Amino acid sequence: MFICKILTIIRCSKSEKNVFNPQEIKEYYSQIYGPHFKPSFKGRKHNEDELGEYRIAFADDVWDISAIFTLSKEHLDYPTQKPLKLLELIISASSNEGDIVLDPFCGCGTSIIESRRLNRNWIGIDITHLAINIIKLRLKSMFDSEPKKDYKVVGEPEDLASAIELANQNRYQFQWWATSLINARPYGDKKKGKDTGIDGFVYFGDKEGNKNLEFKKGIVSVKSGKVSPKDIRELGQVLDRENAEIGIFITLQEPTRDMVTEAVAKGFYRSQILNKDYPRIQILTIEDLLKGIKPQIPYQISTFKKAGPNEAEQLDLAKDNVN
Repeated sequence: MFICKILTIIRCSKSEKNVFNPQEIKEYYSQIYGPHFKPSFKGRKHNEDELGEYRIAFADDVWDISAIFTLSKEHLDYPTQKPLKLLELIISASSNEGDIVLDPFCGCGTSIIESRRLNRNWIGIDITHLAINIIKLRLKSMFDSEPKKDYKVVGEPEDLASAIELANQNRYQFQWWATSLINARPYGDKKKGKDTGIDGFVYFGDKEGNKNLEFKKGIVSVKSGKVSPKDIRELGQVLDRENAEIGIFITLQEPTRDMVTEAVAKGFYRSQILNKDYPRIQILTIEDLLKGIKPQIPYQISTFKKAGPNEAEQLDLAKDNVN
């Protein structure tokens, strides 16, 4: 069964002074069929040139680009995600290196990622902290770019008062923002489903016995209202259900003594490769995170590993950093 989605792209300009870089069909086909593919133009008229052993033509106004499916390497589980190849063609055709690319509804940031890769400056705008979180993680994964250091994020809470204000306005937005403070991958659009006790995931590299280094999972739970030992017990149950090694509980309020006792009772996770114990449940306040305090976990691995190094390379990086 074949699934075909048709997207119409309209190119507009305020004046005749604009950028248009025709995309060569050789590059386009080589991405699909391999670098040695030689397109045949029999029966069709093209603007052709000779370049070495390849015949070059400008791409048609119809682009055949593979869709993003669940098992695609690019898949982010974001409802409006566009293929990287599509944005590469649009940005390459419509701008030059050093130009500014503006995406006022940037979603999961595919236009930003391609702009960065193609050496364009960029401005992205989105209303949700879910989108901003994913973009920050993708920039970190692919380019090791950090907010405040390599780019600016406008509109995020920068102190406890603004964090409380965000929580009062929208608890989902608060949860997505809070998970970004520890580079955790948010757990989708929770407004569309029931509460599973999971607000995000973190991954790290470790090993058991003589096994090879492998991925381990941590669960992130965020609470913006009143908290109690019951919340810690429930997080412990989620860890058991999900076979996760570590749980990180993020709260606006200071934890009570009973909450700390409940967390300690869950015991420790033993990292074999680091020969070190880590609390299985860790409680962090928003104030802690704003001060730069991070959870205690073994070497953290990017949750967007497919966008940057592949899985084997990621594990090699983990091994290098924990030896």
